[in-house]
Amino acid sequence: QFPFGRRLPCDIYWHGVSFHDNDIFSGQVNKFPGMTEMVRKITLSRAVRTMQDLFPLEYNFYPRSWILPEEFPLFVDEVRMMKDSDPSWKPTFIVKPDGGCQGDGIYLIKDPSDIRLVGSIQSRPAVVQEYICKPLLVDKLKFDIRLYVLLKSLEPLEIYIAKDGLSRFCTEPYQEPTLKNLHQVFMHLTNYSLNIHSGNFIHSDNVNTGSKRTFSSILCRLSSRGADVKKLWSDIISLVIKTIIAMTPELKVYYQSDIPAGKPGPTCFQILGFDILLMKNLKPMLLEVNANPSMRIEHEQELSPGVFENVPSPVDEEVKVAVIRDTLRLVDPQKKKR
Repeated sequence: QFPFGRRLPCDIYWHGVSFHDNDIFSGQVNKFPGMTEMVRKITLSRAVRTMQDLFPLEYNFYPRSWILPEEFPLFVDEVRMMKDSDPSWKPTFIVKPDGGCQGDGIYLIKDPSDIRLVGSIQSRPAVVQEYICKPLLVDKLKFDIRLYVLLKSLEPLEIYIAKDGLSRFCTEPYQEPTLKNLHQVFMHLTNYSLNIHSGNFIHSDNVNTGSKRTFSSILCRLSSRGADVKKLWSDIISLVIKTIIAMTPELKVYYQSDIPAGKPGPTCFQILGFDILLMKNLKPMLLEVNANPSMRIEHEQELSPGVFENVPSPVDEEVKVAVIRDTLRLVDPQKKKR
């Protein structure tokens, strides 16, 4: 680690947050210029929606979404039209602040008039999405999947998907959203950083139980129930590739402005966290993409009020150590020399 900046040229530079270093002329950097901006909720929604307009059947893995405040009137009109054409449609929507992370500022609404427009939306733009009401449940709980994807290069486009990921569970049994339970975040939101504060959160000492499990343990359960796990994986791979294809044109613009062709510069790679929700019919839906997924392999445990200690987390270790190890193997600068 170089807390006060670099001293020596390196093969691999591993930055904490984002790519900002004009002094790197060679080697490989674990961040792409512009990636943090690209996966923000609004930018990602725009990129995927552009593709939805062109290829609606190929990009049907992303919930209908509107950008606030600019598309608020459009949101109101479209919801009214859809309700008029199908009076039985009782939608729920989820509002996510553009720059929010770890579940910060997310809330559910039943009607466009419930959006908290006062001040906050003007100063803090957001995306509003149709809420996925028929999620696949395990042990009566809603969960999402965090998959780790290595974008190894943009030209040629090279993508690797880790074979295992994390399944992060809600801590209250799921019920379809109603006006009464909309505010129950432990039932509707799968964010680990929210659910860890629930009294029902279970720190697991193996990969098959608790509030955070391996994705492979869920696949085993589905397989034993007769689900077509091969098709599920192929749908997930397709979702990942198509999402990255949607982001690629803008990423290339960022890349070329930071590292112009013909000028010496590093090459880039990046581990992305894809958050995916499985519907009851096993269709994967993209929730969001994280440019800086946590690589911690321990969790905080409260010993007494306000006193925490870090405890190893076997589930995180199982998945993340493999992700880092295989990433370093794939970008191994020595390979070319051997």
